[in-house]
Amino acid sequence: MENLPNCPKCGYEYTYEDGSMIICPDCGYEWNPNEVQEEVALVVKDANGNILQDGDSVTVIKDLKVKGSSSGIKVGTKIKGIRLVEGDDGHNIDCKVTGVGSIKLKQEFVKKS
Repeated sequence: MENLPNCPKCGYEYTYEDGSMIICPDCGYEWNPNEVQEEVALVVKDANGNILQDGDSVTVIKDLKVKGSSSGIKVGTKIKGIRLVEGDDGHNIDCKVTGVGSIKLKQEFVKKS
């Protein structure tokens, strides 16, 4: 049995070949191992167009309502140590807000501080 690479998308180890393609049965991702795999870097920009990175501090620029909570996040709230994630719904910032807890924010509601 050949040693096939793990899935580059989900990391699943039990992949299989189908012709020239390798397929992941877990997530369904298909790729050609002979083609150069380019990693697309996640670029997240704040409301002013500044590029954000993991660990940056940001300030909220709009009052935000929090689902499931009677309180929200007020304008001017500073958030330290953000983490960038790829969100399908535009919530690309994962962070902890004092008084609210862990939350995901959209990039257009913050500015780099």
